[in-house]
Amino acid sequence: MKLGVYYNVNQVEQTTAQNLAAEIERKGSKAVLFTHLEEISGVDRLIVLGGDGTVLRAAKRASVYDVPVVGVNFGRLGFLTEFDRTETNAAAELALSDCPVVHRSMLEANLNGKKYDCLNEISLHRPVGEGLESRVMDISVMIDGSRAGSFTADGLIVATPTGSTAYSLSAGGSIMTPDCQTFLLTPISAFSLRSRPIAYPDHCTLSFDFSDEKLMLFGDGVYLGQADGNTSLTVRRAERTVAFLTADPSGYFRRLTEKINS
Repeated sequence: MKLGVYYNVNQVEQTTAQNLAAEIERKGSKAVLFTHLEEISGVDRLIVLGGDGTVLRAAKRASVYDVPVVGVNFGRLGFLTEFDRTETNAAAELALSDCPVVHRSMLEANLNGKKYDCLNEISLHRPVGEGLESRVMDISVMIDGSRAGSFTADGLIVATPTGSTAYSLSAGGSIMTPDCQTFLLTPISAFSLRSRPIAYPDHCTLSFDFSDEKLMLFGDGVYLGQADGNTSLTVRRAERTVAFLTADPSGYFRRLTEKINS
């Protein structure tokens, strides 16, 4: 088996990654070190050393090649990681074993014909900048062509189960377990108390009516472009999934409680 080790050079020392690669070689497998996302390919499984953002970016890249991922936390909370920084060898043992694999759904945003895949969320925000008026936005949402509601808010988040513990949670959204077949619409600082998060089946397609509004579109925190009344934007479940290796498929709530209370 060939294992890849991707590490964030701003969080992880090179010697840490090299020691892990040496441990993998001692166990009779080949190890390949990566420091850039575009390098990730040609391996059977991938160990990621870094924080949640590092795991997020590396996992999406690995999904292109259907490569399962296991994360080791060198950041803060580590919602997406299986091990902490003292357990790099345990991550290698897991990656080399016949362990369970959990598949997590992604979102696909189609903005004027250009597609973007996101593991956590897609979010729409009111524009912020010098000379711009600061006011709430009116966003109407259709689910499979039926009007699901209008939101007067600073923006709107469409979150996957994985992303339910990220931006959506801080905006008041519910937590969804990774195996939920739902996505979540969460308004950001809604003007009306009647505006509440909406869970909907993940086989549905979202479309939007912005009228004369101009909003900024982000995918997993990365700016994707501007949306306005002339924009074609749909959001649906992506064809690809992200595969995570796990030592304990039933331990989600234990890990969740540990992270939230940390």
